[in-house]
Amino acid sequence: MFDQLSGRMSKVFEGLSRGGKLSESDVSEAMREVRLAMLEADVALPVVRSFVKNVKERAVGGEVLDDVSPGQAVAKIVNDALIEALGGAGVVPLNLSAPAPIPFLMVGLQGAGKTTTSGKLALRLAGRDRKKVLLASLDVQRPAAQLQLQQLAEQVGQQTEGRVTSLAIVDGQQPVEIARRAMETGRREGYDVVVLDTAGRLAIDEALMDEVRQVRDATSPAETLLVVDAMTGQDAVNTAQAFKDQIGITGVVMSRMDGDARGGAALSMKAVTGAPIKFTGSGEKVSALEEFHPERVAGRILGLGDVAGLVEKASEQLDQEEGERVAKKMLAGKFDLNDYVSQINQINRLGSISGILGMLPGMGKLKDKLEGKNLDSKIFDRHKVIISSMTEQERRTPGIIKASRKKRIAAGSGTSVPEVNRLLKQFDEMSTMMKRISKMGLSGMMRGMGGAGGLGDMFKGMGGPGGPNPFG
Repeated sequence: MFDQLSGRMSKVFEGLSRGGKLSESDVSEAMREVRLAMLEADVALPVVRSFVKNVKERAVGGEVLDDVSPGQAVAKIVNDALIEALGGAGVVPLNLSAPAPIPFLMVGLQGAGKTTTSGKLALRLAGRDRKKVLLASLDVQRPAAQLQLQQLAEQVGQQTEGRVTSLAIVDGQQPVEIARRAMETGRREGYDVVVLDTAGRLAIDEALMDEVRQVRDATSPAETLLVVDAMTGQDAVNTAQAFKDQIGITGVVMSRMDGDARGGAALSMKAVTGAPIKFTGSGEKVSALEEFHPERVAGRILGLGDVAGLVEKASEQLDQEEGERVAKKMLAGKFDLNDYVSQINQINRLGSISGILGMLPGMGKLKDKLEGKNLDSKIFDRHKVIISSMTEQERRTPGIIKASRKKRIAAGSGTSVPEVNRLLKQFDEMSTMMKRISKMGLSGMMRGMGGAGGLGDMFKGMGGPGGPNPFG
C-alpha cells in the first residue's frame, strides 16, 4: 500500500550530502521532496504542513555523528514524526474491562467491509482472548446481510470450538429491537462480547446517523469501531470525521489495506479525526485482521521493514510441525516434490512474496528490481497444478520424468512442456543446494561463505553472482 511513498522517501534520504551538520538548505530540499511525496500519497494538506514543519524544526542544525550520514539522521527524525502522525508508538487495545457482555458497535458506510470485519473481530476475540462472542446483524436494509453474518459466525465457530455464534434471525424486527435482544441473549447465555453489526448507506445521511444513535443509546457500547475502506483515500478520513462528530467513535478499522491505495488515509486519520486506527484488514479471509502498530508502518514506509510483524505472522500462520518435518528431509538430502508443495502452502499462508519482502529491512530496492519477475504466489500456484498432474512415483522421484511423461503432465495441468521443464530444473537446483548444505553442515557453510565449495558457490547455482538468473 505504501510502496510509492516508500520509494520517494528513500530517494530523498539518499540525496542528502554528507557532512558534520545538517544545513537549512539540506533540510529544506529534503522536506520539499517529502512534501511532494506525501501529497502524491493523498495525505491531507494540513497534516503535510504540520509534519514538514515539525521535521524541519527538529532537523535544522542538528549534529550528525561521525558514523551517521545526514540522510540517516533525517530519516530517524522523519521516522519519529511518522510514528506520531500515525498515532504514537504501540497499539491502542480494545476495551475488554467493561462488565460482560461487552457491546461492540460496528459502524460505517455500505461496502466498507463491516460484516466481514465483524467476523474477523469475533475470530480474534475468541481465538486470542478466549472470549465467547455473539454476532448480531442489525442490517435490515440488505436482504442477505443477516444471512451473511450468520454464515460467518458458523465458519468462525468451527475454528474456535463453538465460542462464536450468531443471534437468531427474527423477521420484522427493527435494529434497536435486535440490539436489545442481542444484549439480553448475551446476559442470559453467558457471552463475554456482543458484536453489533449495523447497517450502512452509500453516503452519510440523517436516517443512517439517527439509527446508529438509537442503537448506541440502547446498548452503551464499550467500543464503537468505524470500518472504512482504505481504497477511498481522503473520503475515508471525511467519513471518520462525520461519524466522530455525530456518533462518537473509539477507534477505526481500515479495510483493504492490501490494495493499491496510496496510504494517505492512514497517515491522515489520527491527526484529522483524533480517533486511533486499531486494526487493519487485508483480504477476505477471516484471519486477515491485524493490530495497527504505528512504528511498524513507519518502518515499512521508510524501508526499515517490519521484522516483528513478519515473525508474529509466521508464528500465527505456519504449521510448525510440518515445517520441522520438511526441514529434516531437506537436511537429509531427501527433499521431493511433495515436500516442495508443502513449502508452497506454508509460503501462501504468509501472503505474497512481494508482501514478505516489504517486511524485511532494506528490501525495497530488491523488490523494485524483481518487479514483474513472477515472484508472487501465482507462479507457485502454477507449480502446484503441474505437480498435481504427476503420479505419486513421479513426485517422489522426479528423475524418472522424461519426454513422454512431460507431455502427459503438461496436458493434464493445462500448461506446456517448457513450463514443466522449468519447474523440474528449479527443483533440481534446490535439491542440489540442499545436498550441499547436508554435506557441509552449518559450520562448513559459514566457513566457506566466500570460498570454494562454500555458500558463495551455492549461490551461483541459485542465480547469484556468476550464476544463471532463476527468475527468467
